[in-house]
Amino acid sequence: QVQLVESGGGLVQAGGSLRLSCLRSGSAFSRRAVAWFRQAPGKDREFVAAISWEGGSTSYADSVKGRFTLSSDDAKNAITLQMNYMKPEDTAVYYCAAKRRYLAVTTQSSEYEYWGQGTQVTVSS
Repeated sequence: QVQLVESGGGLVQAGGSLRLSCLRSGSAFSRRAVAWFRQAPGKDREFVAAISWEGGSTSYADSVKGRFTLSSDDAKNAITLQMNYMKPEDTAVYYCAAKRRYLAVTTQSSEYEYWGQGTQVTVSS
């Protein structure tokens, strides 16, 4: 069974930083691509960043390149998203998602099989 739990959201001022974690249970990350998506009120869910199932490559949305960093912490069974130089437009509920095994990273939320419950991130101006 695949279970994903996000943590680390909160309120931060523009220019500040937050670190999100996606904790796994079971075989959640084993040979699976994992991604972060976000959804702001009244908007569609959008891709933020992802790591390949091999763990060797990461992908980022243009809007977060150079500011957000995705990494895998095998010791903690977690995928972390370090968010720096945050902007008010980063405000959203952030979700961790995983694909079925051996599938490549994509940016479409409909192609991810497993989802966490989400964590709220609010950036004040």
